Amino acid sequence: MTQHVPDTMQAITCSEPGGPDSLRLSILPVPRPQAGEVLVRVMAAGINRPDIMQRQGLYPPPPGASPLMGLEIAGEVVAIGPDVPPGVFPAMGARICALVNGGGYAQYCTVPVGQCLPWPAGYDAIHAAAIPETFFTVWSNLFMLAGVKAGDSVLVHGGTSGIGTAAIQLVRAMGGTIYATAGTDDKCTLCTALGAKAAINYRTGDFAAHIKELTDGRGVDVILDMIGASYLEGNLRSLAIDGRLVIIALQGGIKADGVNLARIMTRRLVVTGSTLRPRDAAYKAEIARQLEEHVWPLLARRAVRPLIHATFPFARVADAHKLMENGSHMGKIMLDLQQSSTVTAG
Repeated sequence: MTQHVPDTMQAITCSEPGGPDSLRLSILPVPRPQAGEVLVRVMAAGINRPDIMQRQGLYPPPPGASPLMGLEIAGEVVAIGPDVPPGVFPAMGARICALVNGGGYAQYCTVPVGQCLPWPAGYDAIHAAAIPETFFTVWSNLFMLAGVKAGDSVLVHGGTSGIGTAAIQLVRAMGGTIYATAGTDDKCTLCTALGAKAAINYRTGDFAAHIKELTDGRGVDVILDMIGASYLEGNLRSLAIDGRLVIIALQGGIKADGVNLARIMTRRLVVTGSTLRPRDAAYKAEIARQLEEHVWPLLARRAVRPLIHATFPFARVADAHKLMENGSHMGKIMLDLQQSSTVTAG
């Protein structure tokens, strides 16, 4: 089943690893949906840290995934591949947002059907596209992997990132207590406005000492960490007995020296981690199912929301990458594909 779909499309390419100015707006063939997939006319796409790493040559796409960057989109279903049962979501013409395996920086993108979700009530393309990567990541790591429940205390690093702003709101909405770290006082103020009990400026103090003071020496039950090696010792000092540390990125390095491993044993800590992009379609579909059940009602009534920092026309993707790299943003950085262009990006 298809609507009229052109043979070619505009897409962002990167011929070799480099800086933001290596990104180019190119003409490529429109992909065709395979078994269990739909083709989406992309209206908006999110910029995420893995896109930066892929552009730099540090995060190659998994086998079978599109070589193009872009992990989250919103748009309209314009073709349905084989083996998709009729009458099930998403139907032709449905407006969906989706976690994609790659290829989001393009006018058309294929998506496994299980990774598609309807736009929350009242949302436009930009806000719908701002949901998947961060909310899939936060839900799968905090609530599925770490088992966060009402009454738990959680520390999230990078509280004003897309993941951080989603984590603060979701933990609060689910009845937990949330703490955050951020790099400026203004960012800390935003964290508390979103629902954090306290926010710690990591540039002016030891976050582990602050957490100990804020929790009367107990520590937190769960930490969601994007920093890695340089924060490992502080994270272990910040966890309560039976605490869980979930590592999802390694911005502070991959090898940690001088870490007191005895603390893991004596306090019965769990240190784990995950990467979402290589997981199979069935796992991602289960995350989507749980999000629709537990989080979509919160989004519809604005109890939680994606926070948009800036939106760029498609052709200015290089500027979007520069903004993410300088670290000044608070919330999501988005691309608007409804503003077509034929100029070179970069």
